[in-house]
Amino acid sequence: MIINQWVPAAHRNDAIGDSVLRVRTLLRKRQHLSDIYAIQIDKELQGDVKPFTDPESRRGDVTILHFAVPSPMSEAFTTLTHKRVLQYHNVTPPHFFAPYHAEIFRIATLGRKELASLVGRVDMALGDSEYNRYELETLGFENTGVMPIVVDVDRLKHEPRLPAMEHVLEDGLANILFVGRIVPNKCLEDHIRLAEHYKRYVDTEYRFIFVGQTDAVPHYYAAVRQLTVAYGMPEERFLFPGQVSAAELVTYYRTAHAYVSLSDHEGFCVPLIEAMAADVPVLAYGAAAVPETLGGAGLCFTPKDLEQAAELLGILVYDDDVRTQVIKGQRKRVEAFSPMAAAEQVDRLIDRLS
Repeated sequence: MIINQWVPAAHRNDAIGDSVLRVRTLLRKRQHLSDIYAIQIDKELQGDVKPFTDPESRRGDVTILHFAVPSPMSEAFTTLTHKRVLQYHNVTPPHFFAPYHAEIFRIATLGRKELASLVGRVDMALGDSEYNRYELETLGFENTGVMPIVVDVDRLKHEPRLPAMEHVLEDGLANILFVGRIVPNKCLEDHIRLAEHYKRYVDTEYRFIFVGQTDAVPHYYAAVRQLTVAYGMPEERFLFPGQVSAAELVTYYRTAHAYVSLSDHEGFCVPLIEAMAADVPVLAYGAAAVPETLGGAGLCFTPKDLEQAAELLGILVYDDDVRTQVIKGQRKRVEAFSPMAAAEQVDRLIDRLS
């Protein structure tokens, strides 16, 4: 079969973009013809990912549309005469952006309307989590299923060490890590409040590190930084390095004492898998797809009681017995995202398509 994938924007070091590339590799290993077509293509992917304007993009036996943002691909997808598979990666609810960024609010609103417009116009609708699959079902999609993002859990083992960076980070402070864009649904303001509780009730020797794009929602980023000022916290205890190289990202994971997620909305959350694969104990607020992604691993808590979270964080950082048991459980969970597990997911998809 010819099984092509459409993705509005093909980015390197992006959860969806990297997963699409890995799925293509698995399809080709199974002797299927498979290409990726995109509207926006990163410079380093030019020639590897094909432009959406290429007539060949419409000539497959199966086309998989990866949906996370509105784009001209959606309407074009409905005109295809062969099998149409929607893979839904979630659209963040618009209300998170309303106070901070009118354009992203507009795009998110349009994205959810565009998703609903595809009901009854696809042959199969897949969520990359059960949480996303259920959303598709409630919208009225039929023939739904789950096709997880393909995460390269082994890549963290192969990046070169950065001794100078490790030396700076291994200075006796507890490194509390977050990875992801600095956007409102991630609730980074709660990380600052958590730091205040941690400082009061657990330890003053801490450093919170936020790795990810800082300019997506500038007003929100400014509000988060301002909160550290309002609490009178030392600026150097909160690092915002922005987007980093793969080697730098791995170094942050290697030197982290704990990973914290306090997000109010996640459709999957790949950094949780990466943290577990790097043996970083995870503390996460159990909202949206987070409990499903953790699969019983890490420490997942509700409601969002930040005093309790500070105590749990202190246990993860300083209680070696608990830390060992948590890491053991996380290693078991990561097996569900192994290369073999990803290959089995692709095989099941092919069986359904056949």
